[in-house]
Amino acid sequence: MKKIIVGQSGGPTSVINSSLAGVYKTARDIGVETVFGMRNGIQGFLEERIVDMGQYVRNDLDVELLRRTPSSYLGSCRYKLPEIKGNEALYDKIFDILKKNDIDAFFYIGGNDSMDTIAKLSAYGKEKGSDIRFMGVPKTIDNDLAITDHTPGFGSAAKFIAAMTKELVRDSLVYDIEQVTVVEIMGRNAGWLTASAVLAKGDDNEGPDLIYLPELDFDPKAFTEKIREIQKGGKKSVVACVSEGIHLADGKYVFEMGSHTDFVDSFGHKQLSGTAAFLSNMLSAELGCKTRSIEFSALQRCGAHLASYTDNKEAFNVGGAAVKAASEGETGKVILLERASDDPYVCALGRHDVNDIANVEKKVPMEWITNGGTFISNDFVRYASPLIEGEVSPIMVGGKPAHLVLPK
Repeated sequence: MKKIIVGQSGGPTSVINSSLAGVYKTARDIGVETVFGMRNGIQGFLEERIVDMGQYVRNDLDVELLRRTPSSYLGSCRYKLPEIKGNEALYDKIFDILKKNDIDAFFYIGGNDSMDTIAKLSAYGKEKGSDIRFMGVPKTIDNDLAITDHTPGFGSAAKFIAAMTKELVRDSLVYDIEQVTVVEIMGRNAGWLTASAVLAKGDDNEGPDLIYLPELDFDPKAFTEKIREIQKGGKKSVVACVSEGIHLADGKYVFEMGSHTDFVDSFGHKQLSGTAAFLSNMLSAELGCKTRSIEFSALQRCGAHLASYTDNKEAFNVGGAAVKAASEGETGKVILLERASDDPYVCALGRHDVNDIANVEKKVPMEWITNGGTFISNDFVRYASPLIEGEVSPIMVGGKPAHLVLPK
């Protein structure tokens, strides 16, 4: 391979740029002459907004700084390629741009919908007899990619959630009054992130009292009664963690019961926000006590200052493994993380057909959801604990983390 191109898509993570660094450094190490980056993913690629990364990532220090930079260095998009049939002109345009730039391999760092892009491009390439290779590099804080044990980005987000929840629980105990704190955590259909709040529990912290995931229907009345029961038991401060995507039995999102925006992205996903605020107001009216809503929002995906070393290392390694696979002729594949052991934690890298992964959501196993749907089992703790281990020290300048930024 002489020239390759890489892009980033979907919501960022605090280690998505570590995967980009893994693609870039491994490619240069094996003799790739040019590593192009597509600004704003496939959407920017279609507008031919392409940069030579070698002009901006010039040495090993830049690579290390890139690994510690949150968000998506190349910019991202939420753009879903249409079905091939009936849209051949669009796919011909993509392959014409690839040919014009002499691209040998195409790498896309992203989640479920991004893997759909790899599936479609590799299928069209095969149909046209193209020798360009297409590889998926997994990322998503949601941890909902199928087949792989876990997804780069999840470990760092889980670490952030565990740390912030632990600190919130500690803060909630300051005053000797009845109060309820409702913490809203990302997760549309899969509750991996919200489940991570259980990791706050330890010898020095009682952790949250209740955890609700979108895998089960949510009953606001039962929720209120559960908190009332805890208060009657003598516990004055109650902390409940809820997924932003919890829904009623009829499928209606809880956040839709309050004031909300009707914004829908290009994938047809509703913007989820306001679940904690609605529940907090509801509890205040029903229980007559002090309530507070906390929404972690984008903080859980951009907190690179609290990234997991394990996660950062694995993100870098999957990027490098994708380049190695393409150099061996692989196409239409996604790099997997395959766990061999929890303790000691051992995880290997594998490859799998993208068609088994694209557009498939992996949810938290039902047997890991306990106490009538209000808490998380120790099986999840054993699964997630190794993924939050270790720290990545930011490169500090002026008392703040330094970032590598692509010029406009």
